[in-house]
Amino acid sequence: MVNKKVFSVSELNAYLKGLIENDSWLKNLWIKGEISNFKAHSSGHRYFVLKDKLSSLRCVMFRSRAMRLSFQAQSGMDVILRGYISVYERDGQYQVYVEEMYPAGMGALYLAFEQLKTKLEQEGLFDEGRKKDIPFLPRKIGVVTSSDGAAWQDIQKVVYKRFPSAHLVLVPTTVQGDNAPREIVRGIQLLNKAAEVDVIIVGRGGGSLEELWAFNTEIVARAVYYSRVPIISAVGHQTDYTICDFVADKRAATPSHAGEMVVPVQSDLIRLIKIYHTRLEKSVKSKLNLAKQQTAYLRNSVPFVFPERLLRDRMQDLDIEKQNLERNAKGSLREFGNQLALLTDKINMLSPFTTLARGYAVCRREKDNKVITASREVNEGDKVEVLLARGRILCRVTDKEEGEARNG
Repeated sequence: MVNKKVFSVSELNAYLKGLIENDSWLKNLWIKGEISNFKAHSSGHRYFVLKDKLSSLRCVMFRSRAMRLSFQAQSGMDVILRGYISVYERDGQYQVYVEEMYPAGMGALYLAFEQLKTKLEQEGLFDEGRKKDIPFLPRKIGVVTSSDGAAWQDIQKVVYKRFPSAHLVLVPTTVQGDNAPREIVRGIQLLNKAAEVDVIIVGRGGGSLEELWAFNTEIVARAVYYSRVPIISAVGHQTDYTICDFVADKRAATPSHAGEMVVPVQSDLIRLIKIYHTRLEKSVKSKLNLAKQQTAYLRNSVPFVFPERLLRDRMQDLDIEKQNLERNAKGSLREFGNQLALLTDKINMLSPFTTLARGYAVCRREKDNKVITASREVNEGDKVEVLLARGRILCRVTDKEEGEARNG
């Protein structure tokens, strides 16, 4: 084993992983098979085995990719998927890392349609309450469809016939094939951001389920849902229904029908405007005549013909009001005066000076000006100030007697 390279298991797995990932054929390939052992992990990742009659292949689809699926994958379903091959080093097994996946066959298409329809309906994308009104007379009309298709020709023919001065803005896209969903989404987003349109028509002519499939994809449905501008879906014939129809603010049976929905007939509108103009003119004239009659009546009324009579009556009313005001004011002043006299008498009765005037006196100790109410509060020899109604007397205590006050 001299000079021989000895690999660890990890080194060998890493080496094989490098070989596989550098193979251009294995970086981006499409594979068809049947799903088995399908598992949806709580993380959002999907794990399954893709098999045919002779072989099987491990597959993993990470959450970010699985969220874009337009159908509910399950065991037993035939699918076509795109991805790249790499080695899961821990187990030393190669597997497909799935980028996108679609059901195979018509039955699978219908199943995917119903599954996506149910999913979006549960999320509220079809709710009528959130749908926007189509403007009566849009200034600009955006159209997302193929520039070469019959739908664009039908829309132009109907719109310009009904309203020759209409302004159509086309964002040309493919309407079928792998790139169609992304182009339709970009068209809707472009008209929302830059074109200043008032309504958008999204559609194409009739076709098979596979041909209409771009309008059954989740990314188109969500672009329609999040559009700030109202959208009319006009996909296929009257019997064709797509996911786009359910999400759009209005569904048109055909592109021609969308043209009828989006603008009125200009000649009918002009005729209607003339009718309203005539009615308005008659109404204004009628109101002006009525106003003239009322003005003439007022000019002939007493206040205008004999204004001095009205002034004389108002002056008489003013004199009466003046007399009433003076009488009421005098009565109020008299009542307030009586109340003031009563309050003054009550205050005088409660005044200590009134009590002093009846012969009573207030005695205070000279040393601290404390009012004396009992003989025990002074001692012999203390100086006492006696407050009278008029003047004061300064006394010295020579004797005192305990006991209650006596009347008389």
